Amino acid sequence: MTRTATRPLPLREALQGVAPYLQGVRGRWVLGLLSAMAAGLVALAIPQVVQVLVNTVFAEAAPGTAGTADPAAGVWWAAGALALLGLAEALFIWLRRFFILPPAADVENRARISIYRRLQRLPVAFHDAWASGQLLSRAQGDLALLRRWIAFGSVMLVVESVTIVVGLVLLFVMSWQLALLYLVAAVPIMIRSFRFRTDFRAASRLSQDQAGDLATTVEESVHGIRVLKAFGRGPDALDGFRGEAETLQGTEVHKASVLAKFISLTVSLPELVLGVALGLGLYLVAVGDLTVGALAAYFATTAVLARPVEGVGQLMGMTLSAKTAIDRHLEVMRVPVAVASPAGTDAAEEEATSRAVASSAAEDSPVVTDGLPPSSGRLAFRDVVFRYPDAPEDSRPLLAGVDLELTPGETMALVGVTGSGKSTLVQLVPRLLDVTAGVVEVDGTDVRAYPLDELRRRVSIAFEDATLFSDTVRANVLLGAPAEVTADGLDSPRAQALLDLALDTAQAGFARDLPVGVDTEIGEEGLSLSGGQRQRIALARAIAARPDVLVLDDPLSALDVRTEEAVTGRLREVLAGTTTLIVAHRPSTVALADRVAVLQDGAIHDVGTHAELLARSAAYREIITTGAAEDRSLAGLADAAHDDAALAAATDAARPPAGAARPPAGRTAGREETR
Repeated sequence: MTRTATRPLPLREALQGVAPYLQGVRGRWVLGLLSAMAAGLVALAIPQVVQVLVNTVFAEAAPGTAGTADPAAGVWWAAGALALLGLAEALFIWLRRFFILPPAADVENRARISIYRRLQRLPVAFHDAWASGQLLSRAQGDLALLRRWIAFGSVMLVVESVTIVVGLVLLFVMSWQLALLYLVAAVPIMIRSFRFRTDFRAASRLSQDQAGDLATTVEESVHGIRVLKAFGRGPDALDGFRGEAETLQGTEVHKASVLAKFISLTVSLPELVLGVALGLGLYLVAVGDLTVGALAAYFATTAVLARPVEGVGQLMGMTLSAKTAIDRHLEVMRVPVAVASPAGTDAAEEEATSRAVASSAAEDSPVVTDGLPPSSGRLAFRDVVFRYPDAPEDSRPLLAGVDLELTPGETMALVGVTGSGKSTLVQLVPRLLDVTAGVVEVDGTDVRAYPLDELRRRVSIAFEDATLFSDTVRANVLLGAPAEVTADGLDSPRAQALLDLALDTAQAGFARDLPVGVDTEIGEEGLSLSGGQRQRIALARAIAARPDVLVLDDPLSALDVRTEEAVTGRLREVLAGTTTLIVAHRPSTVALADRVAVLQDGAIHDVGTHAELLARSAAYREIITTGAAEDRSLAGLADAAHDDAALAAATDAARPPAGAARPPAGRTAGREETR
């Protein structure tokens, strides 16, 4: 979707917004500007040499004149002067590029890094609201426009404006009549420029927004190529893309038309005036009010002015496009960071905290940061209320008073009907979202009191929709591994040991059988793997983080029950002291938890063991029976349970004692995972 354009920022405010990127650039920009201005002035000096050449050398060489100077020497003098001026102009142009191009690239790089850093800090709700193509166009195309404007547009706009003013002064010195005639052409151009600025700015903004939408469409089509092929919707997708592309084409053509009309005016009027000036100049020469050299210099000067006069329109268009790019960039940069570290904790302090965490962990000692309690894994929700920021104020909160506490080392399943807020609740723990009211506590401390790096060291999360990166299996799994483990590289002995442990725990040993083993590139978002394989790699990544609190948002939904039981059994062994909160949709997952919490109507309806809840909670029985009907592995069990008591007894019998291994007795194998 095209985002609604915000009010264009005043130029001063826009330049202030990008001022941090210009540190250390201004000096070189000024030197480049002076070099470009010198090149322009040298170009204007060439017609003056022509005037001297015509009025002196050629006049003295004319038949019937009584010149005393050697005409040949004068010609050689003029030729040498012109050659020197040409070399000087070339040198100044080279200096302009030398001074400006590298710092302009630095500005682009700083801005790109800055917006990427901002995107990392902005909350999940922001990314849910913004199309990825719009963000991509702001981080790539818009900043390329800014670089070109700094390196060329801003300098040449100043230089060519000065060149035109100086050129007009020289024209008035030569002949005020001809200069006034030339100046008349500027009046309609100035009048038209006001309308041009408004029209071109609007077309430029629309074009850049539509380009962002087109990038989003391409990205979505590439990521969803399997779906498009499976349903045979490729032609329909192409038709939609063609429509967007043609709309963008129309906007670009309109933008080019607006610019072309303005340029045609800036070119045609001066040329028309020059035709009239030729006749007037010949008359002035005939009556003796103008020398032949002055007339030649006049036309040579207007030839020099032709380039800046013609280029003003393009430079204005470039300037307006760059201004729009800055506005779009600042739209992202000025979005408040709703989820941030506590006040007074800057980036340097967070880095120091991370180093302190790594150092302490290396010594196998409890981490205490800025008075925070040592890690134990206690997790609590106290009267938690959550409403999405864009929800109507009078609407009912998604979560309305959630109270829940997990003891250290406990595994708790969270169940509820679809849309009840389970995924939202677990995202409050690592502060992917922030509570509207109430408190989420880790180790007795409000999660908002932790520096984000420290909180996310203690809490690890794995999602149902497993997202992997275009990198090796090794790099994906060790993405969140403790810093002291990966300090010597991802292939160090300690890192390798952690990688093996995580893969074995997540039953992801298949990674070793890939073409290059764990160093195999798995492709964008891991789409070269099956859904179950991606989930196991993502789970291994969460395990490798060695958290105190592990949050699992139904990350085993693509696994068969035998694999799920094997994974859960290994998790209990490897993460014996880790507190685990798992969003569960399948009864097979619920039955493996120590306790179960039922989320209903925005609050915790009941908490207990699987058997206890089956016996006393109608809401839980409805949820679990619906899940059992959908789970092939419990189909036989669901059919055999004609009443609630039978279902409770059968499920409780299938549950092994606490601490014992969990064999797959009483369950049939689920569907085989296919790739």
